[in-house]
Amino acid sequence: MTKSGLFSEFPEVSAKQWKQKIQMDLKGADYNETLVWESLEGINVKPFYHPEDLENISTYPIPKNHDWSVGQSIYAGDAQKANAKAQEILKKGMESLIFTVPNEEIDFDALFSGIILKDIQLYFNFEFLALEPIRKLVSLLKSKNAKAHLNVDIIGHLAKEGNWYHTLEKDHDIFDYLVKLGTSDISLAGIDISHYQNAGANMVQQLAYGIAHANEYLNHVSSRGLEKSFPVTFTVAVGGNYFFEIAKLRALRWLWTSLASEYGIKNDCHILAIPSKRNKTLYDYNVNMLRTTSECMSAVLGGADTVCNLPYDALYHKDNEFGERIARNQLLLLKEESYLAEASQIATGSYYIESLTHQLAEKALSLFKQLEKGGGFLDGLKKGTIQQKIKESAEKEQQLFDEGKIVSLGTNTYQNPEDRMKDSLELYPFVKTKARKTIIEPIIARRLAETSEQKRLNNE
Repeated sequence: MTKSGLFSEFPEVSAKQWKQKIQMDLKGADYNETLVWESLEGINVKPFYHPEDLENISTYPIPKNHDWSVGQSIYAGDAQKANAKAQEILKKGMESLIFTVPNEEIDFDALFSGIILKDIQLYFNFEFLALEPIRKLVSLLKSKNAKAHLNVDIIGHLAKEGNWYHTLEKDHDIFDYLVKLGTSDISLAGIDISHYQNAGANMVQQLAYGIAHANEYLNHVSSRGLEKSFPVTFTVAVGGNYFFEIAKLRALRWLWTSLASEYGIKNDCHILAIPSKRNKTLYDYNVNMLRTTSECMSAVLGGADTVCNLPYDALYHKDNEFGERIARNQLLLLKEESYLAEASQIATGSYYIESLTHQLAEKALSLFKQLEKGGGFLDGLKKGTIQQKIKESAEKEQQLFDEGKIVSLGTNTYQNPEDRMKDSLELYPFVKTKARKTIIEPIIARRLAETSEQKRLNNE
C-alpha cells in the first residue's frame, strides 16, 4: 500500500507487528482461541486484515459501478389485478417487476396494459413449463423493446420438487427451443440458487452448486451450438452474515466468468438478490425489518443488479399494502437517501472482503471440481449426495441456533413471553409435507426457528 499526504510520515506496520501488539494486549490469552473464529464454511476469520492478506491471490472481475434497480414481486394469478398493482407500485418508485405466473392461461396483453416496458426490468417465475405461452410472451416483449429475464430453470424445478415438469426429454426439448429465442435483452435461462440457501446450504455449497447447476446448462447448450447466445440470470438469497454475503455475490461473478470463459462466453451474469427466509421469524416479527435491511445492503454492496425485498410479515400474512410499502421504502431509502445508487465498487479494496471473496471462490471452485469429477450436478442429485451434504450443513447450523450460538433476537434470545401469534396467522409458516412419488429426493427449504415456534404456538 502506497503512502501519501498525512500518512507519509508514519512508518509502515507489518501484519506480524500488529499481531504481536494484539498478543501483548491479550495478557497471556491465546490469540487464536480468543479472537479467531471459524465460519460454517470452514473459513478462519481473523480480528484484523492487512495488505499482506491480498498478496499472491488471483484477481477477479468486478463490474464497474452500475445503477442497481429496486424490484417488487407480484403474483399474476389474475392479469387485471396484477396489472393494476404493477402500475401502482411503478408510480411509487419501483424499477423492476418480478411476476410469479402460476398457469398457462395468463393474458400477457392484459398484464402489461398501460405499462411502458422498455423503461423497466422484468423478471418472471413460471410455475409451469409450456412452449406456446412463453413463446408468445417473448414475441410480445421483443415488440415492446423490453428487457426481461424469464428464469426458465428446469433443473432448479427438479431439485426443489423432485420431478421434472414433464419428463427429462420433454423439458430439455422445450428448454432448447426457448433458449433459441433469447437475445441480449431477453434472457431465457435462470439459475435459482436461493433455494439451496433457504434449505441450509453454506455459502461454499451455494456457490459450488450454483456453478455446477449452470455448468449442466452450458454442457447441454454447447452440445447444440447454442452457448454463444446464452445470457443467464442467477437468483440469490442473501442471509444475515453481512460481510460474507457481500463476498458471496462477488465470488459468484468471479466463478461465472471463469466457467463461462471455458465455453467461449464473454457476457457477465445478471444477479437478482432477495433476502433469505431461513433466518426470518414468526415471533418478534418487526426484527425481520432489521434483518432484511442488512441483507439488502449486502446485496447492493455485493453488486446485485436488482434487489427485491421481503416484507417483514411475509411468513404469516398474505400480500398486503402496508408490509409491501415498508419493504419498498427500505430499498428506496438505501438507494436515494443512503447514496447507494451506484455501489458495486464500494467494497473494493477492503482487505477483509477481498480476502473472503477469494477464499469463498477458491473453496467453491474446489468443491465444484470434486462434483464434476464425480459425475456432475444432475448425477449428484440422482444419487442424493447433494441433498445429504445440504442436510448436514443445515443440521450443523440448526444445532448452533438451538444452542444460542447463532443469535436470533426475540426467538432464541430475549423472548417476549407475552407475544401471541396464533390468531394472526393468515398463512401456514412451516414446512408443508404431502405424500407424492418423486424421481429424486427434493431439497426442502426450512427456517431455523420453525421447531421452537411450533412449540410456542402450541403453548399459547
